[in-house]
Amino acid sequence: MFTFLLWLLLLVVCWPLALMALVLYPIVWILTLPFRIVGIAVGGVFALLKAILFLPARVLGGPGQFRSA
Repeated sequence: MFTFLLWLLLLVVCWPLALMALVLYPIVWILTLPFRIVGIAVGGVFALLKAILFLPARVLGGPGQFRSA
């Protein structure tokens, strides 16, 4: 909602720039999509490596784990 209000303000102040932003936003979104997909994949790989590295500590019951009696 705040972004829309900011865009409306830009439309009132400088309408050619606001229309250019409106046209270019989908193009920029499409161009950055591969980088976001790679970021998600890299985050998943790091989460997997963290899970693999901490698996022995979780199995043996390290100090950060709560045990039920």
